[in-house]
Amino acid sequence: MSDNELGLFLRTRRESVAPAQVGLPTGPRRRTPGLRRAELATLAGVSVEYITRLEQGRDRHPSPSVLSALADAMRLTPSERIHLYRLTKAADPGFSCMGAAPPNREVRPTVRAVLDRLEPAAAVVVNRLSEVLAYTEGYRRLMAPTGLLDDAQSANLALFAFTDPRARTAYPDWDHLADELVAGLKHGPFRADPNIAALVDELTVVAGEEFTRRVDTVPSLPAATGVTRFVHPEAGPLRLAFETLELSADDDQQLIVHLPADDAAAAALDTLSGRRPGALRAVND
Repeated sequence: MSDNELGLFLRTRRESVAPAQVGLPTGPRRRTPGLRRAELATLAGVSVEYITRLEQGRDRHPSPSVLSALADAMRLTPSERIHLYRLTKAADPGFSCMGAAPPNREVRPTVRAVLDRLEPAAAVVVNRLSEVLAYTEGYRRLMAPTGLLDDAQSANLALFAFTDPRARTAYPDWDHLADELVAGLKHGPFRADPNIAALVDELTVVAGEEFTRRVDTVPSLPAATGVTRFVHPEAGPLRLAFETLELSADDDQQLIVHLPADDAAAAALDTLSGRRPGALRAVND
């Protein structure tokens, strides 16, 4: 498995930038998606050879000025710039901000109170292993029929997605979901965290190439917001807008809230919950 997360991130971001975004012409014979290495090198004011060394992992410690130039050239967002900086720090062998600290499985009372206030929305608290720790009734109504909560004491989003065939039925865009879950596991010290490493080893065995291929190719920056297509056995096809909120560093947990992305999903979720129409308002995109 690749340990060149910095190079992977730079290459995938370079390939995602359309030439027109940076004022370059798009020729009919362009075969490279996004920017060519030479184009990025020109925009950032560095050599093509240096871009190649970074992407291949032969140089993992670019200077702050080079990082800034690359970030500007690729039009990185603030979160992507922070992630790029963290990847250069994580290139040091043995790096782990968590050390051997076990994943936090205790949800604070105030966080549980927030969940109560979020009803009837589908909201869940997970830790860095994607373990399901607490959730609203709305989340239970949404996810219980899929099988995720069959054993609520050991529910894990990544294990469910990669090992339970029902996940592919629930998520029409399963490939994208799998990419995002792998990106989430890689977002941090990854294998330098022994708890993450143990989960990765388990997924390598039980999921095989579907998982290991993504570890090698998916950048470690999951989307914090977006829209997911979901199929509920009773409510039918739904479009759900999600928002991921980081809790405090001491919690080491995330709160993920799902809301209807359109009026049809809002009506279906209201029916599912037995509440009056309008209890959940659509986040129209």
